[in-house]
Amino acid sequence: MKFTDGYWLLREGITAAHPAEVLDVVESDGALEIHAPTRPIRSRGDLMTGPVMTITVHTPMPDVVGLTLTHFTGERPREPSFGLTEAGPAPQLSHDDAYATLTSGALCVKVARTGPWRVEFLAHGRTLTSSGPKGMGILRDAATGGHYLREQLDLGVGTAVYGLGERFGPLVRNGQVVDVWNADGGTATEQAYKNVPFYLTDAGYGVFVDHPGKVSFEVGSEAVSRVQFSAETQELTYYVIHGPTPKDILRKYTALTGRPALPPAWSFGLWLSTSFTTSYDEETVTSFIEGMRERELPLSVFHFDCFWMREFHWCDFRWDPRVFPDPEGMLTRLKAKGLHVSVWINPYIAQRSPLFAEGRALGHLLRRPDGSVWQWDLWQPGMALVDFTSPAARDWYAAKLEALLAQGVDCFKTDFGERVPLDVAWSDGSDPERMHNYYTYLYNRTVFDVLRKHRGEGEAVVFARSATTGNQQFPVHWGGDCEATYESMAESLRGGLSLGLSGFGFWSHDIGGFEGTPTPALFKRWLAFGLLSSHSRLHGSSSYRVPWLFDEESVDVARHFTRLKLRLMPYLYEAARVAHEQGTPVMRAMVLEFPADPGCAHLERQYMLGPDLLVAPVFSDAGDVTYYVPEGTWTHYLTGRTVTGPRWVREHHGFLSVPLLVRPGAVLPVGAHADRPDYPHADGVTLRTYGLQRGAQVTVRVGDVTFTVVREGDTLRASASDPSAPWALAAGDRAARAAPGTGFLTLETPDDGGPV
Repeated sequence: MKFTDGYWLLREGITAAHPAEVLDVVESDGALEIHAPTRPIRSRGDLMTGPVMTITVHTPMPDVVGLTLTHFTGERPREPSFGLTEAGPAPQLSHDDAYATLTSGALCVKVARTGPWRVEFLAHGRTLTSSGPKGMGILRDAATGGHYLREQLDLGVGTAVYGLGERFGPLVRNGQVVDVWNADGGTATEQAYKNVPFYLTDAGYGVFVDHPGKVSFEVGSEAVSRVQFSAETQELTYYVIHGPTPKDILRKYTALTGRPALPPAWSFGLWLSTSFTTSYDEETVTSFIEGMRERELPLSVFHFDCFWMREFHWCDFRWDPRVFPDPEGMLTRLKAKGLHVSVWINPYIAQRSPLFAEGRALGHLLRRPDGSVWQWDLWQPGMALVDFTSPAARDWYAAKLEALLAQGVDCFKTDFGERVPLDVAWSDGSDPERMHNYYTYLYNRTVFDVLRKHRGEGEAVVFARSATTGNQQFPVHWGGDCEATYESMAESLRGGLSLGLSGFGFWSHDIGGFEGTPTPALFKRWLAFGLLSSHSRLHGSSSYRVPWLFDEESVDVARHFTRLKLRLMPYLYEAARVAHEQGTPVMRAMVLEFPADPGCAHLERQYMLGPDLLVAPVFSDAGDVTYYVPEGTWTHYLTGRTVTGPRWVREHHGFLSVPLLVRPGAVLPVGAHADRPDYPHADGVTLRTYGLQRGAQVTVRVGDVTFTVVREGDTLRASASDPSAPWALAAGDRAARAAPGTGFLTLETPDDGGPV
């Protein structure tokens, strides 16, 4: 929200009060409480009026410092709140005539007690960011009666800002206005399904605004040298998180707000959907699955979209008996083919659903302040929302899902959850404005907990659309309703990279686009992109996405890239484990891996898949693509050609190719199977080495086995922690296989010391 009219003036009707000086400082429970009048105190007469801001400086863990800004403390506590983890030693506190200081790990915050108002965040003696005069403040809007707390943090020259959720515009947020407010707006607008009040910079720090409701960000847009954020509230907390690297920032942010669960290996295979409004029954489903089998297209998951239930009954969680008269038998037949099954759900209950009357009678549906059930006709006639703030309502909803799990369903596509009204009364008294974004957290947690309970740890997975802070704990998330165009394919990628820079480890998108039908060329280009993503799903709105309906070459492309992904599962699943344990996403914006390379700061049409694979999707029928290669000699995975950076590269690619480059110095574990993702990844794995320099030592983990590869002169030596696992070492077109039980082998390399 903008408050100013240029540099000098406030907008009409806006009044502002800013901290002018520190009156006193109190140490309490490991925190500093600072009282800051909003006018200079020159005499006792200046002590008679306010406002006075209370700034509490605190820390939940090392390298993370929080400031809580408060105006009136008498406001009734407003819920919900994000669940944050606190850990680590107590901070160091001090205050003298010059500064009030709190130090947590390497991060220090200093509040000046003399001179102009200034709050400064430092690490190792270097200023990361700061808040100066007229940055922090209380602002009122006379026209609406709104009361806002605002902060402005300095933005250094050349500093780029990322994150704030899954946003489909330019990856770098500088110059943008972002309202953190979940909306069902597709991928072609400034609205977003997944809003996260956290931004990350390439200057050694990130900022998390701990407010689950609407937060407005002006990223170098109102004050071009500052990031501004504001919320309509009496109290606002934000945390500055020191890295120093972007990966470190994400590791600490996800330690604070929660890390992703590890999805099951089978979920990384190809998902095929019925699509949305298409006509289908068991015969259709069987024909799709048999068509995939006949064409040797490995399939892991079959998904039933909305019309597995009867029209106007969403959700009643009952198979439409007209098209699926024997759901248990059908699911048994699908499972016999080695498939997992996903079904679509949402948190809404249509008036015609038998669950509407049941939920109303039990008090499980969201109500208006007058006690009537909240309803509208947008999406489903007379639909209501499940009130997930009620434990009883959560249990009721979970019981409906448990019945489906008993039938053989394995996971759920948790669609919707963005359009949450404000003119309501939640059962637990939650504030409607704060619940608007937070609703998706309760919804997806409820579903994920059911899966975890009945399928076990490591077997739970959802396909979720809406999200906010904390939802990263419940993977996977997909990009929502994109169009069947190259432009939408590119905006989808921007959204996924932005989400990864917001703490989410796993992400997917609708291959070919959701709205409309892709041309065969677009479909083939999107196949390569989709199968080099964390998770891969064929899904559309009004048309099927089975490859043979486009052309025969589409079948070849789908087979080629599906098998490629399955061979890469030892590598990808290790990247997934890192996402689970450290918060680093599987699909990574280039800046995440190369923060010191200014050429990577704005890259949004390419990405790193895990730490060692560079992917540059092709966004044209013709196959021309331009991408950036960071420093070093990289190797094209598919051809073995090398390219040395830093430089921009222009290439032409057919449909069976895509820029897929291996980072110099990498040891890439390649699996022995190309028919499924959930095989024993260490069994028969081949370690492919790329550009190992003499003296280099690389450790690679594959499942429970750790491999160590060393280059000694012109010889590669490798060993395994489990000598019973069969495996091989490869360099270029040469390979050696370990003898059973030895766990050790050597391989001669070229004399030139080049890529091997």
